[in-house]
Amino acid sequence: MEDRIVKDKKVLVTGGAGFIGSNLCEEFLKNNNQVVCLDNFSTGKRKNIKSFIKNPSFELIEGDIRNYEDCLKAVKDVDFVFHQAALGSVPRSIKDPMTSTDVNIGGFVKMLFASKEADVKRFVYAASSSTYGDSFNMPKVEHIIGNPLSPYAITKYTNEVYAKNFYDIYGIETIGLRYFNVFGRYQDPSGAYAAVIPKFVMQLMNYESPTINGDGKYSRDFTYIVNVIQANQLAALVSYDKILSVNKKCESVFNVAYGQQTNLNELAQILKDKLSKYDSQISNIEIIHGLKRKGDIPHSLANIEKGKSILGYNPEFDIRKGLEKACEWYWENLK
Repeated sequence: MEDRIVKDKKVLVTGGAGFIGSNLCEEFLKNNNQVVCLDNFSTGKRKNIKSFIKNPSFELIEGDIRNYEDCLKAVKDVDFVFHQAALGSVPRSIKDPMTSTDVNIGGFVKMLFASKEADVKRFVYAASSSTYGDSFNMPKVEHIIGNPLSPYAITKYTNEVYAKNFYDIYGIETIGLRYFNVFGRYQDPSGAYAAVIPKFVMQLMNYESPTINGDGKYSRDFTYIVNVIQANQLAALVSYDKILSVNKKCESVFNVAYGQQTNLNELAQILKDKLSKYDSQISNIEIIHGLKRKGDIPHSLANIEKGKSILGYNPEFDIRKGLEKACEWYWENLK
């Protein structure tokens, strides 16, 4: 497996102080890489990079992907770009579609063009399962998508179109990783747009009743952060000729998930079970049901066979194993 780990390279992680970005920075530093982190801290947290801010192999550039000069500075002499910077959240994009579009599309194109200008070898970017939209096909396969259901989904699909176009025109190797509901250490439980797992964990630890949107039968393919780190490593190192040999629509886009479906009622119960081993009172907390949320995809389950075949992706953490690790981290760091 050693040759499938990025090492002795200079890498850029955009959004490197965010949840997924900070995990990538941490992993790359472990393997003797020079790591550049570009972040404007609009959603990223300084505490996420505090443990390696003084590492001589780590460079923080406080800048914005919407500023082309910041992009050019960040990609200088870089081997690989791992583009994680974005404004996430479906509700946020519905409330403010202009800013989501400005960051997720405008910033993406600036980073992509700066990477091309700097002769970056490979541009690996965070795509999204939201791209599947209203497609009823299950499990989700990369070349079959529906109509996007939110401005956020539109921005992430547009990224894929731009990435493919930039390869066709400029030759820069681009790979998109369609993340399915990633969770784990460093994921922020606070704020109006917090993801469901850290939000529920924080509420349960505070003896508050989590609210599930709708009847709780909506399901997701929850994906632990370690699986995502593995996918990024593999995407950076796979032969691009192998990717092109797929000869299908979306040949350079891959689902990143575990391939397991869990509905929100099941999720809430698993979280109660995992956290109850730290505090037995949590097992008695009631779960509340509220209104359905606009723009939500009812069900999401990934087919990960393409990633297994082309990238060598082999996720280790299912939902229960991942939640056990995540709950342990939250209890130790946030309780």
